[in-house]
Amino acid sequence: MFDFFRRKKTQTPADTAKPEGAQEHYSIEELAAAFPSREPVADVVEPVEPAPVEAEAPRAAEPVIELVEPAKPAAPEPVPAEVIAAALEVEPVAVAVAALPADADIAAPPHPIAAPAAPGKPGWRERLRSSTFARSFSGLFSRHPRLDDDLLDEIETALITADVGVSATTQLVESLRKRMKAREFVDANALLAALRADLIAMLKPVAQPLHIDTEAKPFVLLTVGVNGVGKTTTIGKLAKRFKDENRPLMLAAGDTFRAAAVAQLQAWGDRNGVPVVAQGQNADAASVAFDALQAAKARGTQVLIADTAGRLHTQQGLMAELGKIKRVLQKLDTSAPHEVLMVIDGTTGQNALSQLRQFHAAVGVTGLVVTKLDGTAKGGVVFALAREFAIPIRFAGIGERPEDLRVFDAEAFVDALLPEALGA
Repeated sequence: MFDFFRRKKTQTPADTAKPEGAQEHYSIEELAAAFPSREPVADVVEPVEPAPVEAEAPRAAEPVIELVEPAKPAAPEPVPAEVIAAALEVEPVAVAVAALPADADIAAPPHPIAAPAAPGKPGWRERLRSSTFARSFSGLFSRHPRLDDDLLDEIETALITADVGVSATTQLVESLRKRMKAREFVDANALLAALRADLIAMLKPVAQPLHIDTEAKPFVLLTVGVNGVGKTTTIGKLAKRFKDENRPLMLAAGDTFRAAAVAQLQAWGDRNGVPVVAQGQNADAASVAFDALQAAKARGTQVLIADTAGRLHTQQGLMAELGKIKRVLQKLDTSAPHEVLMVIDGTTGQNALSQLRQFHAAVGVTGLVVTKLDGTAKGGVVFALAREFAIPIRFAGIGERPEDLRVFDAEAFVDALLPEALGA
């Protein structure tokens, strides 16, 4: 291929006219012949006459892209004057909307607190109708109107499901079985009345209201229980009750472990106009109780309610701290505390028996408060507690209002769980 450039071309008149030393140029045809693998590039190298510009229609295959000016951002909505005033802590300027009445609620709470339960048995029946005990027996006798062993088996299942306990259930069912075989029951309605009577008889001995000894100055009430059963709330409701009875009282914020527990008790004190003795977070609970008892004695207070931190009954070290609180109180008053009130969650079930057993061994529980019986609580654990420990049940919580902390009434409690007659 390179030999082609070395060959001398035939001299032509035009070539002879070229000056010596001028550079030779090769045509496109010659280059194409020298490089056969290349395509001729005549169309690229040779100038092309520009075609007249004509309006071309847009190609169908290619989308037409239009340049759109970005929209201007919308003007922000004006901030209400009330919001600005709240942020700057100044008086709001006049606005064009009508002002709300002074007693109007700006926003309703997401879960409004229900009104207090009706007094007497209707209130108990209203709040306990959703319990597992009441739902288990609601249609039992209508489904089994005949007096036979199947009816007794259904009663036994319902009692165990409602956390009455195996021992108490066996005692109740066997008593009904003997009386049924002795033909003491005419029909299922008579058996229902006998069951109601047996349940009331089981609770009657423990339905004892709290008695405040006026000779004790002050009457010291120590509240204990596991976490989350409602001790602090129960103290607030008791403070409202004692305040309505015109009893001078004081509160001791002994739950120094849970966050905001002291503030919660102080809020109850402010609401009821009751002084609260408190120290800082993680302070010694026994020291708080000691200071509160000293202050109550100095002021001549009639009732002192001491709060304690919730603790698991399985933690022996924490249970020993309760014994320390009791011993410290007895340094000022050998008879203190005059009442050790244990708060039990009504939804706990049979685990409440283990809790009471451990707390009773640590500080000697003298009274019970069963809370959260409204809603889906089973309710039967009350019978199990009464049968095994025979510790007085002072109060029962059937709602969120202070008025819903009721003095325990055995007849009203059983009447709410079981109807007086079939279909009631």
